Amino acid sequence: MTTATATEVNVPLLDLKAQYATIRKEVEPAVLEVCESQYFIGGPKIDQLEKEVAAYCHAKHAIGCANGSDAILLALQALDVGPGDEVILPTFTFFATAGSVHRLGARPVFVDIDPVTYNICPKSVEQAFGCCKRVKTLMPVHLFGQAADLDAVMAIAKARGLTVVEDCAQAIGTEDVHGRRVGSVGDIGTYSFFPSKNLGGFGDGGIMATNSDALSARMKRLRNHGMEPKYYHHEIGMNSRLDALQAAVLSIKLRHLDAWSAARQRNAAWYDDFFRAAGAADSSVAVDAGGLPLRFPKAPAKGRHIYNQYVVRVPARIRDAVRDELAKRKIGTEIYYPLCLHMQECFRFLGYTPGVFPNAERAAQEVIALPIYGELSDAQRSWVAESVVDVVRRLA
Repeated sequence: MTTATATEVNVPLLDLKAQYATIRKEVEPAVLEVCESQYFIGGPKIDQLEKEVAAYCHAKHAIGCANGSDAILLALQALDVGPGDEVILPTFTFFATAGSVHRLGARPVFVDIDPVTYNICPKSVEQAFGCCKRVKTLMPVHLFGQAADLDAVMAIAKARGLTVVEDCAQAIGTEDVHGRRVGSVGDIGTYSFFPSKNLGGFGDGGIMATNSDALSARMKRLRNHGMEPKYYHHEIGMNSRLDALQAAVLSIKLRHLDAWSAARQRNAAWYDDFFRAAGAADSSVAVDAGGLPLRFPKAPAKGRHIYNQYVVRVPARIRDAVRDELAKRKIGTEIYYPLCLHMQECFRFLGYTPGVFPNAERAAQEVIALPIYGELSDAQRSWVAESVVDVVRRLA
């Protein structure tokens, strides 16, 4: 796929102003309604959103909370994860996945990723049991909006009697190869409404989904100091409530979510075609295996990838230079993530050494996230694609 030389335009990594312009007339009256009601904590807006998100995620229950990090913490606490327990999770993910485990006194056990999907590697999970004897929970992350191998994860969990928390922070609406919405397969799914997500709020917010009546009831208590009824505390919880203003905004945005995700999918397919025509290959091919040293994400043959991020790979030796050159052309990029969790200073006490998770460590040195939001214009998209190919060719 080729196009005429694109004209230079400004392309931020994400343009929330462009999105807001399309929904302003719906959002502003809803926010004003909450202001007029002065009902900011709990109430009908929260109840409405929780029902809508549960239905959307194909789960029986959804329980709102203050942010995506708290969602993980509350989910783990509801499953009785605590001191002495171990939780297996990928090392290539956002910090909150592991930080929440440690905050409960449990030990995060890191594993490698599949180099094609960037998601948790089942083989690496199995290997972890060789040195871990107190694993209680598996926590796959559906990174960048693509489903992890839930068949493999659930089979391991069933065989070993483990619970499963799905970290769906970047993946609301994502489906696996069987068409199952992520977050509805394990014991609990956790989601983030951070503004940069496909379904982002006007600030922080999060939610947990589950098909268990008992887990739902417990997470509702835990998010409110373990209290039920008022001033009667069954256990020590926390203050982590989703406020009504966020719920009002998110209910409106949820109506548009499928259209926004579809637009991201169209942009991803266009990028794929452009980069393939320029001599690049997908992520199933190592970046140093020949052709243009650029790798675009391999689209799943089945399932639904919502492209919270569109992540390409270039050789580590030119990665930073590529970003610098794109910045000069007013193209926003980001690195998700530049340092694996097992190499973070705060987790040094766990005793991991560089080189133990080669797929994750190599990804951290090669990945670049490109603009993928649905409001990208044809001119912006062309400018990004042509610039990436040009810069990689010159620097390689």
